[in-house]
Amino acid sequence: MREIAIGILASMFFAVTFILNRSMELSGGSWLWSSSLRFFFMVPPLILIVLLRKNLRPLFQAMKNRPLPWLVWSFTGFVLFYGPITFAAAYGPGWLVAGTWQVTIVAGILLGPLFFETHGTQKVRKKIPLRALYISVFILIGIVLIQLQNLGSITLSLLIIGVLPVLVASFAYPLGNRKMMDVCGGELDTFQRVLGMTLACLPFWFIIAIIGYVQVGPPASGQVIQSAIVAICSGVIATTLFFVATNRVRNDHHKLASVEATQSTQVIFVMIGEVLLLSSPFPNIFASIGLCIIIIGMLLHSLGVNKPQKLLTTSVKIAK
Repeated sequence: MREIAIGILASMFFAVTFILNRSMELSGGSWLWSSSLRFFFMVPPLILIVLLRKNLRPLFQAMKNRPLPWLVWSFTGFVLFYGPITFAAAYGPGWLVAGTWQVTIVAGILLGPLFFETHGTQKVRKKIPLRALYISVFILIGIVLIQLQNLGSITLSLLIIGVLPVLVASFAYPLGNRKMMDVCGGELDTFQRVLGMTLACLPFWFIIAIIGYVQVGPPASGQVIQSAIVAICSGVIATTLFFVATNRVRNDHHKLASVEATQSTQVIFVMIGEVLLLSSPFPNIFASIGLCIIIIGMLLHSLGVNKPQKLLTTSVKIAK
């Protein structure tokens, strides 16, 4: 399945976020700047891309027609996602943040009943694809095994501060992404949607940046450079790739769940990156087993996308 391959490629670029955010925190940079600078740096390249594609005017018209949904779901998908991620990175290692973030592969599936699909003259609440849910839970077991080699260094307070914000982010990101796909309705392409969401959430990032300036002063040059790298690799490349993949399968809940599950491979890329760049320990036997489980889970997802799915029967029919 081509969309799964695109999702895995996106995960490789997403991994840059967890590695460099932790690197910036270890260097003394504030999470307030790490989070806001990423989105400031995303704007110029995205505007240039959309301009070259001659799609800027339709985007502004779409945002003008429905300003509140753009504001609400952009805040949900970007601010409630990236703010907690960078906050958690300030207090916990990248492996903990990246591992906890993988809850999003189950969160996206559980959010299904919040959305509807059209069957004839009726709107039917989407159901939870059980096979996709089981496979994603199986992948989470592998992620837990990867984390076992590091749990001895984690205190209760660190677990709370480093995990709870990421759990919020893990539900906010797929919710914001899916809601914005509904808002756009296929009328805007992926670059337009990413740019629109970035522009819509800028007021919140300006507030966070002002707080950062008041608390710690301007960001260091190293943090600015690393934030720019995160903006291009994760904010532009990874986000666009992931949104392309999810947009292609937005009408098939099981395929959408399979694409969202590709984010589990971030743990592999983060582990490799932290070993090479931050001198983290090599994976032990449990982590190695966990890596194998993740790979097997992704293979099961890719093999099962075209098979009939058993669904959790929670649908509610609503007449138009």
